[in-house]
Amino acid sequence: MLGPDTTRFVLIGTSHPGNVGAAARAMKVMGFTDLVLVAPRFADVLQQADAVAMASGATDVLTNARIVTTLAEALDGVSFTCATAMTPRDFGPPTRAPRELFAELAPDTQRVAFVFGSERFGMSNDDVYRCHVCLSIPTVPEYGSLNLAQAVQLLAYDWRQALGGFPVLPRTVDAKRADGVAVQGLLDHWQQTLVDIEFLDPLVPRKLMPRLRQLLNRAQLSIDEVHILRGVARAIEKARR
Repeated sequence: MLGPDTTRFVLIGTSHPGNVGAAARAMKVMGFTDLVLVAPRFADVLQQADAVAMASGATDVLTNARIVTTLAEALDGVSFTCATAMTPRDFGPPTRAPRELFAELAPDTQRVAFVFGSERFGMSNDDVYRCHVCLSIPTVPEYGSLNLAQAVQLLAYDWRQALGGFPVLPRTVDAKRADGVAVQGLLDHWQQTLVDIEFLDPLVPRKLMPRLRQLLNRAQLSIDEVHILRGVARAIEKARR
């Protein structure tokens, strides 16, 4: 159960509606919903087809998103603001790696905002100066260009992990393990089949069956797997006949 959403994602001057939708999707999968756009290129960006398509199920984040004219409006009620800017600056807030900072920031319950600049120009100096820290996502030095939604996803993931994360949910039902009777039935079936095809000499067994038992014990067969292996034995018998 998620607590109140104390995290805001702010996109400044976004040019492409698809990036807004993809950012909304990136936020929602990490449990965040507070999205604010500052002076986007298109006033109807939240309703454009590309934004809705790229949101892919996160249209509720788009529906509840706000559009404002200035960064100051977007940061209303925020107590700690993180800029995302790759270009080094001679003056401004300190630059930190996200995970390192988030480990320090997460225990505090203050409202946090992550601010992203436009696709072409990034954040202006004045916008960066409004922030408490500048985040730098570690990338290969030769090429650090990230799509806007990719950057949102990376920071949303790291921030969610710092807040405690989510458990990994199993996508398949755990297979029911075969009991000793089923495994013994399989071994008996195999033994008869191996004798029939003259792979096992019952007069000189050479510990073949105990070794097969050890193999099956290590495998910890499910009931379905026992059925499959017995089906293989039946197919061998049928082919032999």
